[in-house]
Order: sequence, then structure tokens, then C-alpha cells
Amino acid sequence: VIGVVIGKTDVRSFPDRKNIGTERYTFNFTIRDSPTYFINVQSWGREEYIRSLSESFRVGDCVTIENPLIQSKEAEREEKFNPVTPSGYKLLLSENHSVVKTSSCYDTDTRLLSLLHLPVKDPQDYYSLGDIVANGQSLHGRVLNVLAAVMAVSE
Repeated sequence: VIGVVIGKTDVRSFPDRKNIGTERYTFNFTIRDSPTYFINVQSWGREEYIRSLSESFRVGDCVTIENPLIQSKEAEREEKFNPVTPSGYKLLLSENHSVVKTSSCYDTDTRLLSLLHLPVKDPQDYYSLGDIVANGQSLHGRVLNVLAAVMAVSE
């Protein structure tokens, strides 16, 4: 699978249920290869493998994923923490079988770069910041999709 990375989480650790006293590490990312299709990728493994893999690419990089395991996603649980994707599946990376290679999108396919800026939600399913300010009371307690641009970043 070749795609552009459109989202990525930080590395997290969890107690390993099989090996008490040790931890398993994970991070997720989302890749896109067309305006319509994108999929979440989950990585689990030893700390060294996961940290190295996570540091090997960033959002905006093109990646080639070889030998991922394809799994049905558990929509309710997984989409709470990852983008909702049009697929009923996710890719799972394994330290022993999967390979992720990074390359320049210019070298791979310049069309992938344009996918980086496309929203992952239906264009009719957003609230603007103005809508939220004007209708804040009636929206209280609801989960909303917001489309906004970052104007400045500072300390």
C-alpha cells in the first residue's frame, strides 16, 4: 500500500497482559491514496521498534507499507481515537512481518501531495467557528466536527 500520511498519534505504552511487569508500545497513523479512500494503521511492539518506526516519518510523508495484516475494525472503540474511515478495515503492522518505507511524494506520485489537504469528513458535516459562537447554547453537549484554520502558533 502506498499513501500519504494524513494523521499520526504519539507513541503510547500499556501493561502487557501476557508478560506481567512489561509494557507494549503502540501508535497509529492514517494514510490516504485517493480523495475517497484512507485507512488507519495500527502498530504494536517493543519500545525500540515502535519509537524507531514512529520517528521514521511524519505527517505529509509518503509511505509504502509491505505485508500488513488486514483486520476488521471495531468501529465504536477505534473511531473514538482515530479518524472515521470509509473502510470497515484497518492495517496492523507487525515487527516481524511488516515493513514501512518512506519516500518523497515527489519521487512517488505528486498527486498524493494534494490529498494531504482534503478533509476526511463530508463537507456538509462541519460547523464553522462562527456557527458555534452564534449557536453555542443550542449546541451544548453535542459532539461537533469543526473546520478551522490555524492563524498563529506561539508560546
